[in-house]
Parts: sequence; structure tokens; C-alpha cells
Amino acid sequence: MKWNFKLHMLVTATLLAGCSNLAIFDDKRVAAPEISAASAQLPFRELPTLKKAYISAKPANRGDQISIGELGKDGGNRDMVLTLAHEIAHNQHGKFDSLLIAHKNKLLFESYYLRGRVNLPHFQASATKGWLSLAVGRAIQLGYLTMEDLHKPLFEFLKQIDRASYVEGAEIITLDKALSMRSGMSISRDQIEEIEQKAKNQQGQNHIKTLLEVSPAISPETQTFNYQRVDPKLVMQVLEVVTPKGAEHFIKTELLDKLGITNYRWNDDVSGLPMAPFGSYMTSRDMLKLGILTSNNGKWDGEQLLPEKYIKKATNRIVHRGEGDIFFTDKNVTKPGYGYYWWQADMQVDDKTYFTTSAQGGGGQYVILVGELDLVIVFTAHDRDANTMQLTAEKLLPAFR
Repeated sequence: MKWNFKLHMLVTATLLAGCSNLAIFDDKRVAAPEISAASAQLPFRELPTLKKAYISAKPANRGDQISIGELGKDGGNRDMVLTLAHEIAHNQHGKFDSLLIAHKNKLLFESYYLRGRVNLPHFQASATKGWLSLAVGRAIQLGYLTMEDLHKPLFEFLKQIDRASYVEGAEIITLDKALSMRSGMSISRDQIEEIEQKAKNQQGQNHIKTLLEVSPAISPETQTFNYQRVDPKLVMQVLEVVTPKGAEHFIKTELLDKLGITNYRWNDDVSGLPMAPFGSYMTSRDMLKLGILTSNNGKWDGEQLLPEKYIKKATNRIVHRGEGDIFFTDKNVTKPGYGYYWWQADMQVDDKTYFTTSAQGGGGQYVILVGELDLVIVFTAHDRDANTMQLTAEKLLPAFR
């Protein structure tokens, strides 16, 4: 996919005088920091970092279909959230680039740090899988797939692959299994990277054919949770064949355009299709839109874009994991699970437990939904060690109880 990048001049936030380098902008005289046209062409790790953080408890209305409110006035404990923002600005929790909070469908808090900019699409890593899941939901809403199709053999859709190429047991893979990382195919990241670099003629379904040739046999016993790159590739191929103009056009026109998301990037895979395991770039505000769409059970601006039944399936535990199996569990974050490329966990605040679901990307990309509190929380970062889920449970949920 191509860049649709809005080019602006860089706005450097000037901090108010005080005892810290914390900026709180509650008027429209100071805009959120933007990336310049020249800097936007740089690799992410070469981007200039903000000299000072931008923090607003009263975000600006940018005409991007996001409703705006004010922290404290429209919900949330202002002091508690700003305390966390102060800590992030002083690099106490990792290398965060942004933190946004929506409550009851209103953006109440917006902040940018280090390499974060309001108009810069940030790499999503595996959060890309979450956006692919939403695209599948959109295909079901429009009738290109059905909920029943989720349980049909996946290779009934990929008719260009000769059945003689199937690894033993491939016929038992379904969309349901691939969407929940249980296809049963087992190909290491190193194997996939070698295939992508050396194998010839991997356009379209030929790429899946190549992967099938190296996968071990598949059986019900192998169809256990395996967080790998293959399964999203399978799902993207199905989206390619069931939609009229292919996956790239469909994701753009039927998902992103519907939310007014135009400033994004989505890299191509060796197959020529959009990358599925990772490879997309979204602004923090657009991540928030995707989160609000999901939080509202697939409804956006009064229109049902995704089936509520599908969203409930995708964002609830299909796979249950042990406490020590997932890196994001902690003393206040327990019972991890996985749906259709969305993670689940319980967050403990004092004697109360809250169910959460989240799209997550390596390095610190999170869209966290807390339904009972009507919260959508967005983090971007470039520090894989950031303990974002525990931080959310400790510092943010108490501010909205």
C-alpha cells in the first residue's frame, strides 16, 4: 500500500514554566507536535526525538471524526493521569511515544513523547493482526464471508493450490483455527525468512504453497496455540480471494476509509498481498478509532460496519493461556487469553477485576479496551521491555473507577 501522508511543518512544543518539563496545553494556542515532510522520510530510528513532551488534558478537535472531551470534566481523575504522564515524560516507564485515552467515545487525553507525533504513522508490529481481524469482520458484514465459513476448511477458498501440494492434514485447517493461531502448521521465523529470501515465484497463493511444502504434518494434536507468522498469512490470502478487488483495496475502502483513516502505510508481503503478521503503520489517533470501533461492537458513526457477533467472538478468550506463558502478565494482570488476533486479560484494581481485550504489537503498541469502564487506551513505544499492561492496571484504571 502507498503512503497517503499529510505533509506539515514540524511544530515544536514549548513547555510552560514550572518545576518540571511537563507541558499541559488546555487551549488551542499550542498545537500537538507534527512531523516535517523531510523528517517523515527518515527511518523510524533516525527520527528526531521531541525535546520536551506534549501533554494535553483537553485535546484539540482536528476534524478527524474523533469526538473530543476534557479530562476531569468528562471523566477520569485528572491528577492521576497527569502524574503518569509526568513519569512517562521523565522516561520512568520505558521509551513511550504516545498515550491517548478515550472515555465514553470521547478523546479526553492526548500526549506525545520522544518519536511520537500526531501526524506520524507509527509502526504497529503485531497489532497489524488485530486490524486484519477487523477486516475479516467487515467481509462478513458485507456477505463475502459468513460466520459459518469460519469453520469450513480454509483451503476450500484457496483453489489455486494443487491438493497434491498439501502437507498431510492441511484439510483440517479452518479460518477459526488460523485466526486464533491454531492452524497446526509449524514453521519457524528463520525458516520463513529463508523462504521469503530464496524461494522463487511466491506471488499470490504460490507463497502458501511454498509454506505448505515445508510444514510438518498437521493433526488435531498439533492444532494448539502457536504464535507464529504463518496463520495471518493464510487469513490474508482468504480475504484476497473472497473480496471483489482483493485484500488491499478492501482494507482501504471498506475498513480504513470508513473511519477516515488516510494517513497510513501498509507494506506488501512477498506474495504481493498486504503483510499480515506485521507491517502496518497507523497514527495514534487512528489506532484510537479502530479501538473505538471494536469497543462499540463494530458500530461507527451510527453504522454497523462489523457484525456484533463476530466482534464478541474475536475479542473474547478462545484460547486460554497460563500465567507464565505470556510476557504481559503480572501481579495485577492475570488470566491471559487469545481470540481472533486480540489478546485478553483480567486487570485487578483493589478488590475489583476488569476484563480487558487488546491489540498488541512488539515494542509497545497497544490498543486496550476496558468495556466496564468504557475506556479505550492507546500506547505507542519503541521499547520492548515496557510493562504496559501492568502500568495500565496500576496507574490508569484507578483514575476511571
